[in-house]
Amino acid sequence: MKTALVTGGSRGIGRAICIKLAEESDYHILINYHSNKSAAIETLKLVKEHGNTGEIIQFDVANSESVKTNLDIWLDTNKDSVIEVIVNNAGITKDGLFMWMPKADWDAVINTSLSGFFNVTNHLMQKMLRNRYGRIVNMVSVSGVKGTAGQTNYSAAKGAIVAATKALAQEVAKRKITVNAVAPGFIKSDMTAALDEKELKKLIPINRFGEAEEVANLVSFLVSKKAAYITGEIININGGIYS
Repeated sequence: MKTALVTGGSRGIGRAICIKLAEESDYHILINYHSNKSAAIETLKLVKEHGNTGEIIQFDVANSESVKTNLDIWLDTNKDSVIEVIVNNAGITKDGLFMWMPKADWDAVINTSLSGFFNVTNHLMQKMLRNRYGRIVNMVSVSGVKGTAGQTNYSAAKGAIVAATKALAQEVAKRKITVNAVAPGFIKSDMTAALDEKELKKLIPINRFGEAEEVANLVSFLVSKKAAYITGEIININGGIYS
């Protein structure tokens, strides 16, 4: 059973990616969630409505022991399965000016976005290398490419993943594993719900926020066989706000 794991797959962009992969691929969709089980179950229902199979898996990407334990249980239970696709989507924001930033807010964001990428990808990498095929897509952000005031922690975490994407891509390319990152700008989701869309869209040449489904379309392409010669790339999807 060929499987695609989407971390933080229960809501927002993660949910849109799960649904799009269900629609456009034959992958079994493994929907990771941290705390919102009901949202994960709803995503699974939508995956099934799009004619595909899936299941939910609970772990906090920032907790390496939880990641290992839960993924190992799943792999032991599904011995005929291979995780061919990893979409590292889980992330959090704790915005504030750096001068006033509590260490806890720095740690929480770095641990979820950056260490979360390590915990999941590192644990599955050996199997992917043995399989001699894989697709890794890291969800970063315009903040990680150009930096955003009030998001030094988030920009640092996502910027580090940008660099890690480029390095890892070179390490694993010979085994037909591609590693790319997708850097969304302002996308309509829970994470941007509190922002002033009317004011912010003046900064965006296309003059609107993006839709989660538009990001999912790009991810779906990158995990497909059509994208076999694209690796180590950071693809901006932001309506022209930064290029």
